[in-house]
Amino acid sequence: MKYAIAATALVLSAATAFAQAPAPATTTPAPKPAATTQATGTCKAQAAAKKLAGAALTSFMKKCETTATTACNKSATDKKLTGAAKTSHTKKCVSDAVGS
Repeated sequence: MKYAIAATALVLSAATAFAQAPAPATTTPAPKPAATTQATGTCKAQAAAKKLAGAALTSFMKKCETTATTACNKSATDKKLTGAAKTSHTKKCVSDAVGS
């Protein structure tokens, strides 16, 4: 009986010590820029995956580019960019998002 109580106490103390150990640090990947709409890649890649053509493709690409421009402008504002730096950032960001 004494051994059972001692064994139980030992198991509980070990479990308590283990439970108090800090969780291992996990690294999360950096979030993709907001301009990569719907987190599935470029606008062109999304259009190809949806097999869009003609007017549907044109409409989708316009909407996607508009969304990317808005997100890129917000990104430039958040980074406090102005003038040529803002223009350059926005142009590259939209280009990357659209896939041109």
